[in-house]
Amino acid sequence: MRWTCLPFAELGVERLYDALALRSTVFVVEQNCVFLDIDGLDRQTLHLLGEADDGPLLAYARLIPPGVKGDDALIGRVVTSPAARGSGAGRALMAEAVAQCQRLWPGRSLTLHAQAHLERFYASFGFQPVGNTYIEDGIPHIDMRLPQGDKT
Repeated sequence: MRWTCLPFAELGVERLYDALALRSTVFVVEQNCVFLDIDGLDRQTLHLLGEADDGPLLAYARLIPPGVKGDDALIGRVVTSPAARGSGAGRALMAEAVAQCQRLWPGRSLTLHAQAHLERFYASFGFQPVGNTYIEDGIPHIDMRLPQGDKT
């Protein structure tokens, strides 16, 4: 898998389309969740794309800089293509997302709003639950944080 991390202005229409299509396929259609995916944050964030050597987008995450939604950097919209599941793409995506955030914002803690059933997956990268489970867009979530200075 080829990793690219780009600001919104450098995505280009093809990559933007692929990212939005993957997000909609999984978050809206597969998870049967009606919500406004295009929430106004994409322009302020970096977009991590994991593309197959032959082109298709297999994995994606949105990296939100500190100060945009709180003091921490935020990893969001973590998604793998249904075609890539079981291949380790999700684990590779999270490892790359954490590494990119630590490169971009050294010493800053990382936060994510995890779907609750993925708590153990994110904990395997060092993320710790913060607070109680809550419902967001009809799905149980829990906030998780990788404290400042921690490495995976």
